[in-house]
Parts: sequence; structure tokens; C-alpha cells
Amino acid sequence: MNRETVLTEALDLLDEVGLDAVSTRQLARRLGVEQPSLYYHFRNKKELLGAMSEAAMAPHATAPLPTPADDWRDWFLENTRSFRRTLLLRRDGARLHAGSSPGGTDLDRISHKMAFLSAAGVPEEHARTAMLAAGRFTVGSVLEEQADTGDGDGPDRTAAGSQEPPPHVPPTDHESSFEAGLALILEGLEQQVRRAR
Repeated sequence: MNRETVLTEALDLLDEVGLDAVSTRQLARRLGVEQPSLYYHFRNKKELLGAMSEAAMAPHATAPLPTPADDWRDWFLENTRSFRRTLLLRRDGARLHAGSSPGGTDLDRISHKMAFLSAAGVPEEHARTAMLAAGRFTVGSVLEEQADTGDGDGPDRTAAGSQEPPPHVPPTDHESSFEAGLALILEGLEQQVRRAR
């Protein structure tokens, strides 16, 4: 049993039972090992969850980095959409990711992205703020979407997922709402870029 096998099984367990029900006891049972043997790979549940978050983000973390030929606006939109798609791949993906910190190659990728925006004329402070705002907006949007569709795992998941909105409130189209909010973030960043010139 290696670390990758443990992570694969842990993510499969997450998809089956949700974040609140993931336990090292259940994971050990699933792997057919004693619970203490998991501590060879992960010292505690917090470390396991951190590694699960990192593994779950692999599709976004391995997406192509921007090149000088890319339009910064198009790239900003696609980078944020890629983040959203990746969070939605896993049950409770946004909850798993929330509060995590980038490290290692993630920091190198962030530096590359920031250098790309800066070279495209986006002031560094505004690029940093916009990337942070877009990331937090995306996590929040996915948290709401996963809770609304019943993919979340909070105590009120069943009640929230089955409750109909009042007749005068239109149903939420999560993707359209996300795109509208993302467009506003980009518009604000474009205004800051124009002012800086």
C-alpha cells in the first residue's frame, strides 16, 4: 500500500460518504488494513485531508500555464473556470479545498501566473487582489452549488436540497450566476488596468 493508493481510496470514500463522514477508521477498513498503518503515510486526519485536497486539485494544478501570446482577459476567465470545474469534480470539493494553502509547485505556478499578468500590463497589486477575489468567489459559489444540489454534506443538506424556493423567486442557475459574478470581477480589474495607464 503506497501513498497514492491511500489517496485514491480516500477520494473515492469522500465521493461516497461526504467530507463529514470521512474517517481514518473507514479508510483503513476500505483498504483492508489496521488504522495505525495509515499513520505511516499521514500523521493525522488533518494531514490526510490536506493531501486529499492537493490530489483533488490535480486537474487545475496541471492545466497549461499562460504564455505571452495569450490574452490576459481570456486566460483570467479560463483559469477561474478551470478552478470551478475542478472543485465540482468531487463531492464537497469546495469544503475540502477551503482553508488550504498552496505549497511547492503550486507556488511556482502562482508566480508564473502573476508574472504573466504583470507582463500583460496588470499592476501587481491589482493582479494579486483579483486572483484572490476570483478564487474566493469560486470557492463560495461552489459551496453554494454543492449544498443546493445535495452534493454537500452539512447537517441541513437534505432539507436545503429538497426545499423549493418561494414562487416569486426564480430557481438559481449556478453556472450563469457564476459567469455573471466572474464577469464583474474581470470588469473591475479591467477598470483598474485602464486607470493605471
